[in-house]
Amino acid sequence: MKKPLRITLILATVIILGYLGFRKYTRSFSPASVAETSINDVDIKVTYGSPGKKGRLLFGREEDKALLPYGKVWRTGANEATVIEIGRDVAMNGKPVKAGSYSLYSVPGQSSWKIILNAETGQWGTEYNDGKDVLRVDVPIRIRPAVQEKFRIYFEEIPKGVNMVLSWDQTEALVPFTHL
Repeated sequence: MKKPLRITLILATVIILGYLGFRKYTRSFSPASVAETSINDVDIKVTYGSPGKKGRLLFGREEDKALLPYGKVWRTGANEATVIEIGRDVAMNGKPVKAGSYSLYSVPGQSSWKIILNAETGQWGTEYNDGKDVLRVDVPIRIRPAVQEKFRIYFEEIPKGVNMVLSWDQTEALVPFTHL
């Protein structure tokens, strides 16, 4: 094997192994989590990375150095883009959504959040392409009495469906899904 080709192969191998090692290292801080429901004819599975608060200011103004500034798109978790799998056609906050897999993004706000379903899946979470957005809806938030240290997604029953609750720190965004 010629020396330049051997050097190229060695460099490519080192880069690939370094990249895979870095991804595994970052996942150790924000472990993969799954939230699922099949309540009231609403079948949803969400796969996401669960980061910790770690004493940081999470939600707030950019100038206050908030980790997730108001008005900025967030991958709604950590690591790879959060994936939401919807098992049958539903309504998300009253707007129809076809069954399928989507990336889930959000835009935190002071009094409400914007929830985004995006057709692109499998990408690293920060690789957001707004040209592939399928749906955007505004949803209410509520304040938790206690701090939620790890980001968590869970479901709670509502009439004709479920709320998907995005819970972190003292903020919970309520995303209603109802059957059609």
